[in-house]
Amino acid sequence: MSDLADFTKNVLPFLSQLEEDEAGPDPSEISRRYGISENSIVMLSRNENPYGPSPCLRAALKDVPLHRYPDSRPFVKALSGYTGYPEECLVTGAGMDEIITTICRVFLGKGDAALIPVPTYNFYGLAVELCGAVPHYQARLSGFAVDKKIPEGIKMIFLCSPNNPTGNALSEENVRAVVEGTKAIVFLDEAYAEFAGKSLLNLVKEYDNLVVGRTLSKAFGLAGQRLGYGVAPPWIAEQYRRVAPLFSISSLSLAAGVAALQDLDWMRECVGKIASERERMRQRLACSNPSQGNFLYVHTEEKSKVIVERLLCRGIVVRDCSSFPGSGDHCLRVTVGRPEENERFLEEFEKADTKMSS
Repeated sequence: MSDLADFTKNVLPFLSQLEEDEAGPDPSEISRRYGISENSIVMLSRNENPYGPSPCLRAALKDVPLHRYPDSRPFVKALSGYTGYPEECLVTGAGMDEIITTICRVFLGKGDAALIPVPTYNFYGLAVELCGAVPHYQARLSGFAVDKKIPEGIKMIFLCSPNNPTGNALSEENVRAVVEGTKAIVFLDEAYAEFAGKSLLNLVKEYDNLVVGRTLSKAFGLAGQRLGYGVAPPWIAEQYRRVAPLFSISSLSLAAGVAALQDLDWMRECVGKIASERERMRQRLACSNPSQGNFLYVHTEEKSKVIVERLLCRGIVVRDCSSFPGSGDHCLRVTVGRPEENERFLEEFEKADTKMSS
């Protein structure tokens, strides 16, 4: 048999330059590393809904025909009712990440340029590079607004509102200025829109170069089901369907999505509790930015990597933002959890960031 080195030559050369995306440590890993009981570990690093999905999901999943390929039409119909857009404008994917990668496959090729205002969600850059295209990172303005001056030669622009990890929602004026000032396709990620209580979804009706991505992972509590969708002008939605995997979303996930969209009261109750806790935490954290997501962007006196490790030792898991381009070495992101989880974080954070408490 040939040496393994012979086979590695088949790997695309540019892949060696990519940084692997990571989800951070899980409870079992933390338990092994620090000898902490898994039950006592507080996960505040992944922006999940701590209350979970609607209780009505259990009955909805009972009779799903697992021997048949998935049928996404009931889910798309439910999305149409929720968004107010016709089914021809709706596309689906296994989580927001598949929506992003598929859109990139439609519009980006080798050597194309995509603009990414930073700091923001790391996956945009990875999705761009997987197409052989080049991400151009642009620093944000005051208040984390996006510069409306778009460089020449840009083919796609990625916006996130509320922005991960900073938590700010972009103004309609800012988004309109970007969309109208470019010939590029603009992808607006609204994964956290329900927590902001506002959305720019209606702009898709006005602009042929705007796609809005959404997810059921956050406000609807379905992170484990991987359910994303996009709202796009019909011409873009048609092209999307040409390249999207036909059966990428499981039958169980689709049934869960339909059930979740039929119980908006549960979702709104969860969002209300999370938003209330978010504001309570901000009152205790003068070092945090205003947020319209389900998380807070917290500035640290000591390096964030040090603070995150100290919190890990105490069983509190938050996200170090030093891996986000443009974020620097003194910021972390903390998900808003249940009140008792948030209280533990607040108490331990005060001890962990010793320079701030001294």
